[in-house]
Amino acid sequence: MRRVIVALGDSTTAGTPLFQSPVEAPPDGAGDVRSQYAYWLMQARPDWHVLNCGVNRERSAQIAARFDRDVLANHPAAVVIIAGVNDVYEGRDADAVERELTAMYDRAARAGLPVIAGSILPYNTATPDANRRMHEINAWIAGGATRTPGLWFADTRGAAAAPDNPDRLAGSPDGLHPDIEGYRRMAEALAPVLAAIIG
Repeated sequence: MRRVIVALGDSTTAGTPLFQSPVEAPPDGAGDVRSQYAYWLMQARPDWHVLNCGVNRERSAQIAARFDRDVLANHPAAVVIIAGVNDVYEGRDADAVERELTAMYDRAARAGLPVIAGSILPYNTATPDANRRMHEINAWIAGGATRTPGLWFADTRGAAAAPDNPDRLAGSPDGLHPDIEGYRRMAEALAPVLAAIIG
Protein backbone atom coordinates (compact mmCIF):
# COMPACT_ATOMS: atom_id res chain seq x y z
CA MET A 1 0.00 0.00 0.00
CA ARG A 2 1.29 3.48 -0.89
CA ARG A 3 1.78 5.85 2.02
CA VAL A 4 0.08 9.24 1.57
CA ILE A 5 2.12 12.37 2.30
CA VAL A 6 0.69 15.87 2.00
CA ALA A 7 3.00 18.64 0.76
CA LEU A 8 1.50 21.86 2.15
CA GLY A 9 2.82 25.28 1.29
CA ASP A 10 3.18 28.12 -1.18
CA SER A 11 4.85 28.43 -4.60
CA THR A 12 7.95 26.49 -3.60
CA THR A 13 5.69 23.54 -2.85
CA ALA A 14 3.44 24.07 -5.86
CA GLY A 15 6.38 24.06 -8.28
CA THR A 16 6.20 27.62 -9.57
CA PRO A 17 6.97 28.84 -12.22
CA LEU A 18 6.99 25.73 -14.41
CA PHE A 19 4.21 23.76 -12.70
CA GLN A 20 0.81 24.52 -11.19
CA SER A 21 -0.29 22.21 -8.41
CA PRO A 22 -3.51 20.17 -8.53
CA VAL A 23 -4.98 22.69 -6.06
CA GLU A 24 -4.26 25.49 -8.55
CA ALA A 25 -5.11 23.52 -11.72
CA PRO A 26 -7.48 20.65 -10.88
CA PRO A 27 -7.51 17.76 -11.07
CA ASP A 28 -3.90 16.83 -11.88
CA GLY A 29 -1.97 20.10 -12.08
CA ALA A 30 -0.43 21.58 -15.21
CA GLY A 31 3.04 22.09 -16.64
CA ASP A 32 6.36 20.32 -16.21
CA VAL A 33 5.78 17.72 -13.49
CA ARG A 34 9.50 17.68 -12.68
CA SER A 35 9.19 21.22 -11.31
CA GLN A 36 7.94 20.15 -7.87
CA TYR A 37 9.59 18.30 -5.03
CA ALA A 38 6.56 16.00 -4.77
CA TYR A 39 7.46 14.46 -8.14
CA TRP A 40 11.02 13.73 -7.11
CA LEU A 41 9.96 12.20 -3.80
CA MET A 42 7.71 9.78 -5.66
CA GLN A 43 10.47 8.98 -8.16
CA ALA A 44 12.73 8.07 -5.26
CA ARG A 45 10.02 6.19 -3.37
CA PRO A 46 7.26 4.72 -5.57
CA ASP A 47 5.55 3.47 -2.40
CA TRP A 48 4.86 7.10 -1.42
CA HIS A 49 1.95 9.09 -2.84
CA VAL A 50 2.75 12.77 -2.33
CA LEU A 51 -0.18 15.16 -2.70
CA ASN A 52 1.01 18.57 -3.89
CA CYS A 53 -1.09 21.12 -1.98
CA GLY A 54 1.02 24.17 -2.73
CA VAL A 55 -0.52 27.47 -3.86
CA ASN A 56 1.51 30.27 -5.41
CA ARG A 57 1.66 33.60 -3.54
CA GLU A 58 -0.10 32.38 -0.39
CA ARG A 59 0.95 33.72 3.00
CA SER A 60 1.23 31.44 6.02
CA ALA A 61 -2.25 32.38 7.30
CA GLN A 62 -3.81 31.42 3.97
CA ILE A 63 -1.95 28.11 4.00
CA ALA A 64 -3.07 27.45 7.57
CA ALA A 65 -6.68 28.10 6.56
CA ARG A 66 -6.48 25.14 4.17
CA PHE A 67 -5.12 22.71 6.74
CA ASP A 68 -8.28 20.74 7.47
CA ARG A 69 -9.32 20.50 3.82
CA ASP A 70 -5.94 19.74 2.27
CA VAL A 71 -4.23 17.83 5.06
CA LEU A 72 -6.59 16.19 7.52
CA ALA A 73 -9.21 15.25 4.93
CA ASN A 74 -6.58 13.20 3.08
CA HIS A 75 -5.57 11.14 6.17
CA PRO A 76 -1.84 11.24 5.40
CA ALA A 77 0.97 9.41 7.15
CA ALA A 78 2.86 12.72 7.39
CA VAL A 79 2.71 16.35 6.26
CA VAL A 80 5.52 18.52 4.92
CA ILE A 81 5.00 22.23 5.69
CA ILE A 82 7.02 25.01 4.04
CA ALA A 83 5.49 28.45 4.57
CA GLY A 84 6.39 32.04 5.29
CA VAL A 85 8.38 33.38 2.34
CA ASN A 86 5.45 35.43 1.04
CA ASP A 87 4.90 36.95 4.49
CA VAL A 88 8.54 38.03 4.46
CA TYR A 89 8.26 39.29 0.87
CA GLU A 90 5.27 41.44 1.89
CA GLY A 91 7.09 42.86 4.91
CA ARG A 92 5.63 40.87 7.80
CA ASP A 93 7.68 40.18 10.89
CA ALA A 94 9.09 36.77 11.75
CA ASP A 95 6.80 36.37 14.76
CA ALA A 96 3.70 36.59 12.54
CA VAL A 97 4.95 33.61 10.53
CA GLU A 98 5.93 31.73 13.66
CA ARG A 99 2.42 32.10 15.07
CA GLU A 100 0.85 30.62 11.94
CA LEU A 101 3.38 27.80 11.77
CA THR A 102 2.74 27.03 15.45
CA ALA A 103 -0.99 26.82 14.74
CA MET A 104 -0.37 24.30 11.95
CA TYR A 105 2.09 22.26 14.00
CA ASP A 106 -0.38 22.17 16.91
CA ARG A 107 -3.25 21.17 14.62
CA ALA A 108 -1.18 18.29 13.29
CA ALA A 109 -0.15 17.22 16.78
CA ARG A 110 -3.77 17.06 17.92
CA ALA A 111 -4.45 14.77 14.98
CA GLY A 112 -1.43 12.59 15.77
CA LEU A 113 0.17 13.59 12.48
CA PRO A 114 3.96 13.94 12.16
CA VAL A 115 5.22 17.18 10.60
CA ILE A 116 8.34 17.66 8.51
CA ALA A 117 9.05 21.39 8.73
CA GLY A 118 11.05 22.70 5.80
CA SER A 119 13.09 25.89 5.91
CA ILE A 120 12.02 28.90 3.83
CA LEU A 121 13.84 29.08 0.51
CA PRO A 122 15.85 32.10 -0.62
CA TYR A 123 14.94 34.35 -3.49
CA ASN A 124 17.51 36.38 -5.39
CA THR A 125 15.97 39.83 -4.94
CA ALA A 126 15.61 39.60 -1.16
CA THR A 127 16.85 42.60 0.80
CA PRO A 128 19.25 42.16 3.72
CA ASP A 129 16.30 42.69 6.08
CA ALA A 130 14.21 40.05 4.31
CA ASN A 131 17.09 37.59 4.54
CA ARG A 132 17.49 38.40 8.23
CA ARG A 133 13.82 37.60 8.84
CA MET A 134 14.01 34.39 6.82
CA HIS A 135 17.05 33.23 8.77
CA GLU A 136 15.28 34.09 12.03
CA ILE A 137 12.25 32.02 11.04
CA ASN A 138 14.36 29.12 9.84
CA ALA A 139 16.39 29.09 13.06
CA TRP A 140 13.13 29.07 15.01
CA ILE A 141 11.82 26.14 12.94
CA ALA A 142 15.03 24.15 13.38
CA GLY A 143 15.12 24.85 17.10
CA GLY A 144 11.51 23.86 17.56
CA ALA A 145 12.14 20.52 15.90
CA THR A 146 14.75 19.69 18.55
CA ARG A 147 12.25 20.33 21.36
CA THR A 148 8.87 19.30 19.98
CA PRO A 149 7.69 15.69 19.72
CA GLY A 150 6.25 14.92 16.32
CA LEU A 151 8.11 17.79 14.59
CA TRP A 152 11.13 17.19 12.34
CA PHE A 153 13.28 19.65 10.40
CA ALA A 154 14.54 19.47 6.81
CA ASP A 155 16.86 22.16 5.45
CA THR A 156 15.12 22.79 2.15
CA ARG A 157 16.70 26.25 1.94
CA GLY A 158 20.16 24.78 2.08
CA ALA A 159 19.20 22.23 -0.57
CA ALA A 160 18.05 24.84 -3.09
CA ALA A 161 20.56 27.58 -2.26
CA ALA A 162 23.77 28.31 -4.12
CA PRO A 163 26.70 26.43 -2.54
CA ASP A 164 28.60 29.67 -1.98
CA ASN A 165 25.65 31.87 -0.94
CA PRO A 166 22.75 30.75 1.29
CA ASP A 167 20.77 33.82 0.25
CA ARG A 168 20.62 33.00 -3.46
CA LEU A 169 19.10 30.11 -5.39
CA ALA A 170 21.52 27.71 -7.04
CA GLY A 171 19.41 27.89 -10.19
CA SER A 172 16.18 29.65 -11.05
CA PRO A 173 14.04 30.42 -14.11
CA ASP A 174 12.80 33.68 -12.59
CA GLY A 175 15.04 34.60 -9.66
CA LEU A 176 12.25 33.79 -7.21
CA HIS A 177 11.80 30.02 -7.38
CA PRO A 178 14.05 26.99 -7.80
CA ASP A 179 14.72 25.38 -11.14
CA ILE A 180 13.98 21.70 -11.70
CA GLU A 181 17.31 20.71 -10.17
CA GLY A 182 16.49 22.79 -7.11
CA TYR A 183 13.18 20.99 -6.63
CA ARG A 184 15.00 17.67 -7.00
CA ARG A 185 17.49 18.71 -4.32
CA MET A 186 14.64 19.73 -2.01
CA ALA A 187 13.28 16.20 -2.34
CA GLU A 188 16.73 14.83 -1.51
CA ALA A 189 16.68 16.83 1.74
CA LEU A 190 13.16 15.72 2.63
CA ALA A 191 13.34 12.03 1.70
CA PRO A 192 15.59 10.75 4.51
CA VAL A 193 13.58 12.61 7.13
CA LEU A 194 10.32 11.17 5.78
CA ALA A 195 11.85 7.71 5.57
CA ALA A 196 12.94 7.85 9.20
CA ILE A 197 9.39 8.73 10.25
CA ILE A 198 7.11 6.65 8.03
CA GLY A 199 9.46 4.06 6.54
